[in-house]
Amino acid sequence: MTQARRAVGVGGALLAVAVALLALGLCIGSTGFESVLAARHDPVALQIVSDIRLPRTLGAWLAGALLGLAGAVAQGLFRNPLADPYLLGSASGASMGVAVALLLFGASPASTEWVVRLGLTGAAFVGAVLAVLLTLTLARGVQHTLRLLLAGVIVGVVLGAVKDLISIASIDIMQALTGFMLGSTGLVGWSACAVMAALGGTCLVLAWALAPVLDGLALGEATARSLGLPLGRMRAALIAVLALATGAAVAQTGLIAFVGLASPHLVRSVLKTTHAWLIVLSALMGGLLLMAADLGARWLIAPQELPVGVLTALLGGSYLLWLMHRKA
Repeated sequence: MTQARRAVGVGGALLAVAVALLALGLCIGSTGFESVLAARHDPVALQIVSDIRLPRTLGAWLAGALLGLAGAVAQGLFRNPLADPYLLGSASGASMGVAVALLLFGASPASTEWVVRLGLTGAAFVGAVLAVLLTLTLARGVQHTLRLLLAGVIVGVVLGAVKDLISIASIDIMQALTGFMLGSTGLVGWSACAVMAALGGTCLVLAWALAPVLDGLALGEATARSLGLPLGRMRAALIAVLALATGAAVAQTGLIAFVGLASPHLVRSVLKTTHAWLIVLSALMGGLLLMAADLGARWLIAPQELPVGVLTALLGGSYLLWLMHRKA
């Protein structure tokens, strides 16, 4: 009971900080705090605050929460503290999906209609999910963790090479593809927030229900089997949650590094708990990290913006280097 109370306290603190950052996000932009003051009587200022800044800041939190949740699931599933949401090739699949969509966009009127209907976000999501399915096919199921890891590495390398070949063959798509690879929350709107909220809620419920499997796997596969857990089906369900959460976040914001990797470590440094609470708190921590990074990306070189993925890579990499040095 004490552990649950502490987890609730940590979660409440993370939510409180997120609300404060959300309010701060409404004030950061090319027109600054003036838009917030003028929103009561100026329709243009109100639109800037309600249709641009608010969904962008909230979308950053939702995308970070999805990546944090996926990172906790990946580290528990593979029993590896260095596992991240992109381990099964979803990042390479998403980037290849975007490259293919951009290539088709200029190929023919029929393909243009297809891209307009599906959108780059849909192409990224489909590419991420197909990459995970390809990894599962190469690994011949979900029974062997090492085979899954190797298959994920192979799929990531091969699909990354395909993406590079496409970008070389069509130089015109290079700038748009680079923007996706660096990660950005600038185009997140209310529809993207609705999609991420719906998928995030679904993934959180499923991950919470499957958390006892991760607790069992932490003791070893033999121990987990002795507890009567159907590891095959439950591991497949966890991989589905991992793919869905990662694909939803990547499709809306591009490739954002280190959020999914660092969030569970930050939670563990504050609180030792079971995977059920670790998943929830990692989601809250991931949302907080990406929201803070988004505000920093907008503020540091204002009125220009940094790609948020670059900022998370710098901050996350520095944190993990410090953590490694401290452990050593």
